[in-house]
Amino acid sequence: MILKGSQRAGASALADHLMNDRDNDHVTVLEVRGFVADDLHGALSEAYAISTQFMFSLSLNPPQDHIASEQDFFDAADRAEEKLGLRGQPRAIIIHEKEGRRHAHVVWSRIDGEEMKAINLPHFKTKLRDLSRDLYLDHG
Repeated sequence: MILKGSQRAGASALADHLMNDRDNDHVTVLEVRGFVADDLHGALSEAYAISTQFMFSLSLNPPQDHIASEQDFFDAADRAEEKLGLRGQPRAIIIHEKEGRRHAHVVWSRIDGEEMKAINLPHFKTKLRDLSRDLYLDHG
């Protein structure tokens, strides 16, 4: 699975992009966890109220010849969460299907609820590269 992540702001624009059913054949909200709101726009707005660059966004793109299951996306998100130091943080998982290609997006709140500050994510690109390799090897 190819993983591409970024620290970002722009809650409303990201939620609009992830829920865009004009450019995607199917959009499925697989999970919204740890937020008060139960919809994507509300969840990302909660994080926005606290900080700038308050989110971490990750794309999960399986190789073109592989169709990932919902469980594959959950597993990849869980492993990324652990590797990045975001365990237990509020997150949302959205699945897009476009022209038969299925991929997912995961968005975490970077805000530590006790400290009320953003969690530092050092070397996230290196960590995601290593995880991408591990996922590739695990799935053949």
